[in-house]
Amino acid sequence: MKKVVIIGGGAAGFFTAINAKEQNPDLDITILEKGKEVLQKVKISGGGRCNVTHACFEPKELTKFYPRGEKELLGPFHQFMTGDTFEWFENKGVPLKIESDNRVFPEANTSQAIIDCFQNAVKDLGIKVLKNHGVLSIEKQNEQWVVNTKEKTFKADYLVVAAGSSKKVWDLAKTLDHSIINPVPSLFTFNIKDKRILDLGGISVPNATVKILDAKLENYGPLLITHWGLSGPAVLKLSAFGARILAEKSYQYNVEVNWLGSDTSDTLEELQQLKKQQAKKQASLKSPFTEIPRRLWERFVEASGIKQNQNWGDLNNKQLQNLASQLTKSVFEANGKSTFKEEFVTAGGVDLKEINFKRFESKFHKNLFFVGEVLNIDAVTGGFNFQNAWTGGWICAKAIAED
Repeated sequence: MKKVVIIGGGAAGFFTAINAKEQNPDLDITILEKGKEVLQKVKISGGGRCNVTHACFEPKELTKFYPRGEKELLGPFHQFMTGDTFEWFENKGVPLKIESDNRVFPEANTSQAIIDCFQNAVKDLGIKVLKNHGVLSIEKQNEQWVVNTKEKTFKADYLVVAAGSSKKVWDLAKTLDHSIINPVPSLFTFNIKDKRILDLGGISVPNATVKILDAKLENYGPLLITHWGLSGPAVLKLSAFGARILAEKSYQYNVEVNWLGSDTSDTLEELQQLKKQQAKKQASLKSPFTEIPRRLWERFVEASGIKQNQNWGDLNNKQLQNLASQLTKSVFEANGKSTFKEEFVTAGGVDLKEINFKRFESKFHKNLFFVGEVLNIDAVTGGFNFQNAWTGGWICAKAIAED
């Protein structure tokens, strides 16, 4: 009976184990988890509801959500992707639902549905799950893998590393000749102290364009003001794609925000029309742009040098130009970052050039596999990191089962 040892009791580890055993019942599979509990990230993902995947059903389109891994995942996504994820969970009695922003959750609306599904499957299939088994060393002896933990030594014909963003495991990968791309945070909010957005936490605009000045980084989408600065999809996606550049800048950079997502000259024209049409109305009283909430509008009016009681008709060209600039190219100084809720994602990991993505196998060692976030693959928020885990786990499982 061939033995498989999987390091890591998270999404990728469980998915690999279950699929390998289902496809080849003769495998003897053991999952080693260093912590007291398994599937911790599954539990807290998506605010405790588990954002299983994203409703994007075109492989090429799906790869665009991965700042690192876009090229490498194209082939794997043709083998197992979103539709297959839906079918897999459906067959296990866990139907999924698509929400308005295309994120996908279990219909039960709780991550426990996914955890129970995995726990029941490993129990039914006779897969051993050992907690408090942190791996100390890995060696290769006579075509077998020898995995040492504090508790015990394990021998395996196949070794799968699915331990997520773990410095300890990356160090072990180095002992097996693999290079590690230095990890830096991905998916974070911009820390900004600026009186224009002070105490406006919770205010959002639907479609802003956000740029990092002095870098070719730009993104658009919903933007959220928080008590520490700027967040929301527009910022989080930018932080993922700019993870390395922003780390090099020590998280100190200038951010330009176009709150309307429209051209400055067009906005100025609209403001000039308002000067004519609403000459006797106070400029600060009401936002003429539906996407800009009143409190934010008041801050932009103030920052443009417009007095609180000034009417539209009394504004001069300079004030109108200032206001157009505030709305379409206001610059903020970012200093630092904050982790975005539970979405702790790292850019970095095992160098993708060293992996055969037809099997998720090491190019240096036969029967050594890497799946999930232990690789230098990460995605924006919205279920994409889990989809990488399911795809890698399924392909790796298939490779082991067919051997």
